[in-house]
Amino acid sequence: MILRHVTIDCADPHRLASFWSEVTGWPLADGDVPGDPEVLVVAPEPQPGMLFIRVPEGKQVKNRIHFDWMPTERSRDEEVERILALGATLHEDHRKPDGLGWVTLLDPESNEFCVERSAAERNA
Repeated sequence: MILRHVTIDCADPHRLASFWSEVTGWPLADGDVPGDPEVLVVAPEPQPGMLFIRVPEGKQVKNRIHFDWMPTERSRDEEVERILALGATLHEDHRKPDGLGWVTLLDPESNEFCVERSAAERNA
């Protein structure tokens, strides 16, 4: 089997997909526009895409599953600042004085995700 998409329920698929498109640098699927009930962020192979689907109910509790992102072009702290500027919210800061740790952010619909140290930071 191949994991084709990670599907995320949300109130505004285009808005949330656009946020994640900016975070990842991955494009929206051709033809996806505001108001669509489903919007796809197309990931490079072999990674699964991110499919955002409109649902009537809002998020009520902590996610049962979330993304852990590892920056490839920036440090963890640079990536956190970049994503905050795109509209994320700081949820929990688990950074330690010795440089270890991660940061938990919330996307515009309050879905939790983490930003870890980059490979370069781990190897230093």
